[in-house]
Amino acid sequence: MQQQRQQSARRGASSARRFLKKNAGIAVAVTATAAVLGSAPSASAGTGDSSSRSIVTDVTTAATFDYAAGEIPENITVNPDGSVILSMLGSCAVCERTHGPQLMRISPSGERTVLVTGQVGEAISGNTRASDGTVYYSVWAPGNAVRNGVYTLLPDGTPQRIAPLPADSGPNGLAIDPAGRTLYIADSLKGTIWSVPVSGGSATPWLTDAALAPVPTEALPIGANGLRFHNGALWVSNFNKGTLLQVPVTTTGSAGPIRLVAGGLPNIDDLSFLTPRSDVVFAAQNGSSSQNGPDRVVVIYPDGTYKTVLTSADGLASPSATAVRGDRLYITDGGVPEPHDPKLQTARINFPALLAGAAR
Repeated sequence: MQQQRQQSARRGASSARRFLKKNAGIAVAVTATAAVLGSAPSASAGTGDSSSRSIVTDVTTAATFDYAAGEIPENITVNPDGSVILSMLGSCAVCERTHGPQLMRISPSGERTVLVTGQVGEAISGNTRASDGTVYYSVWAPGNAVRNGVYTLLPDGTPQRIAPLPADSGPNGLAIDPAGRTLYIADSLKGTIWSVPVSGGSATPWLTDAALAPVPTEALPIGANGLRFHNGALWVSNFNKGTLLQVPVTTTGSAGPIRLVAGGLPNIDDLSFLTPRSDVVFAAQNGSSSQNGPDRVVVIYPDGTYKTVLTSADGLASPSATAVRGDRLYITDGGVPEPHDPKLQTARINFPALLAGAAR
């Protein structure tokens, strides 16, 4: 029986490797996963084929927050040292605007440091980190041209706005190109992705398209939301339309044709990739934020198919963003529905199950 299990695990690993070779889009480097795949026979010897188990396991709550104090996590960046940077909304579309938003750092040991506190009535939405460690974040200040835009933290920790945006725009997800020269901003209201040099200046519309626009009749009209620069393209989610899109960045820096990666994902929020070379996506569906869909995290494969890996049964409550570091998956929960349970969750990614699921 043990020999049969080992043979089954080896066949699963072999199938996954064949899938990787045939589908450059998934591109999880065989060298990066060889240790996991190679250990599958012994790991499954006493527990059955590991590829048949859940793709995401060992869900735990890493930090809890105070909803009444406006600690509503929205976006996350994981730093190389294992710390995380969280955007705290301070308020939301369905709660009273009585608290200023925050940008918060949580160390690996759990120590919390508030890096920035915004003004009541605005939100700190997206955040990202350049390779040199510089932190950038979006401030969504409705109707306030003096505050709306993209900010950075100076070396001494002082916040500075580097790119004003129109008062009627909705800056949300942020992405930075690998060269560290250009920032991209998802505008949730105007159906636009803006670009601006990392040094700051006037933001210019990089791409405006109906595929990025919100649905005006929705209770929470939000279009372009999550944004990532990955493998020579910008990947963007449309919250209202439930789509994940890929926009190539041409050699001249302009936008190529939009490609629909996946649809049918209502209230898709922020997203992350399995590895820098993999087109496998983990995306949050923030259903309870507008009562318009499920609260779940899905894994989206390069062919557009997807699988649910976490649901409200795993403690999800308005999941808004994901991040990946190694085999660790991070999820931010805004906790909008009662009993208001905002938190940061972590979980483990089961690589054999992930790859076996893609290969089938």
